[in-house]
Amino acid sequence: MDIKIGSAPDSWGVWFPSDPRQTPWNRFMDEIAEAGYEWTELGPLGYLPTDPATLHGELDQRGLKVSGSFVMAHFEDADAWQETEKQARGMGELLASVGAPYVVLIDDVYTNLFTGEPLRPPTLTDAQWGTFVETVHRLAELAKRDYGLTAVYHPHAETHVEYEDQIERLLRDTDASLISLCLDTGHHAYRGGDPVAFMGKHQARIPYLHLKSVDPDMQKKVEAENTPFAIAVAQDMFSEPSVGKVDFPAFRDLLREIDFTGFGIVEQDMFPAPFDKPLPIAKRTRAYLREIGLG
Repeated sequence: MDIKIGSAPDSWGVWFPSDPRQTPWNRFMDEIAEAGYEWTELGPLGYLPTDPATLHGELDQRGLKVSGSFVMAHFEDADAWQETEKQARGMGELLASVGAPYVVLIDDVYTNLFTGEPLRPPTLTDAQWGTFVETVHRLAELAKRDYGLTAVYHPHAETHVEYEDQIERLLRDTDASLISLCLDTGHHAYRGGDPVAFMGKHQARIPYLHLKSVDPDMQKKVEAENTPFAIAVAQDMFSEPSVGKVDFPAFRDLLREIDFTGFGIVEQDMFPAPFDKPLPIAKRTRAYLREIGLG
């Protein structure tokens, strides 16, 4: 097994390029290094410096390397392609400039994250699904051809690929030579899936992991009350890997059994987060993963 462990701005409460409730970018970079991580994602485009020379210098002085970052858009919306491509090229150029290997593709949410108000239908028509798959392929081709990046698709709560049957459909309908999967253990468990079993079944398509867990009692509560995603996050729906629903020792055993080679990025959603909250969690999580033999 060769798993490269990192973390991401999301674990510091960062969801947007700029928001006064978010940890300042230089403090995030100081703290992710202090917590003992060597790898980081970039977070939303514009959070970390977008000038390649500046970003490279900030990473180097902290001994950090970049695993990837995400492009998030409404993939089923053909009219959104121009803006989606612009975002993908901006992120692609920045990732390529720092030698990152992956770009993470995430469908944008179909609800208002904070109110739960429906913004789009939760399920797609066959025609919309066709556009969705076509867009994912176009993004993956662009990333590979122009920036040397491998695209991994990230299933995410309150998007059109969130439940296991939807993820299975995506895997069936996409080109395995272009599209791999980012398995987020927390989102998978949040939507009732078993990330250990799913990883065992689809290991050949999964080189990239987001590591976190969910509070099982909180999960039942927010599901019963239909709590909006951002409110659930603010109530600590996602928990540290050392506690919660996901069986990380079993997950580790599986990764050893399949001789996993790839990335394991700790991405514990928290927004908003008091500035002093993330670092102790990050330190405990890094120590726990070492303790159980992950990185």
